[in-house]
Amino acid sequence: MSSMLVFMMGEFKAEFPDDRLYAKNHMWAMPLGKGPLGEEKYRFGFSSYAVRLLQDVYFLEFTHEAGAKIQARQEFGTIESKKAESGLYAPIAGELLSINATVMSDPSAINVDKYGEGWLVEMQGQGELLDAAAYLKHLESAWDVAQRTIKGQVNAE
Repeated sequence: MSSMLVFMMGEFKAEFPDDRLYAKNHMWAMPLGKGPLGEEKYRFGFSSYAVRLLQDVYFLEFTHEAGAKIQARQEFGTIESKKAESGLYAPIAGELLSINATVMSDPSAINVDKYGEGWLVEMQGQGELLDAAAYLKHLESAWDVAQRTIKGQVNAE
């Protein structure tokens, strides 16, 4: 069983299972083994940090289907939440293997079970992924910018 690492977002806890890898775009990656060409297969979802910033995801749309070749950081869909509408960007370069039908029909699974049934996509490929400890260091270095962004959103409302 994995243990959880914690990053404090002000008074809110963002928890991260240490058995996952993480992309800098705040997606977790669960390794699923090697594909037929020897490339690693991963299941991706939003980290608790991303879910906390987004708040209440209510719409997802993917602009690519299973089988599509995607570059790292390429936009491959959109997400709408209580806080924002934004693009979804590929965490690695490779092939999109599948999209989670559960979150397509009910995106609230992302809010309720982010490290389980709330996963987004499965991909096969390569990219820069961080272990949980390195991801926490990334969050610490990016937190000041995130706080300014959050305060800017609050002040704009």
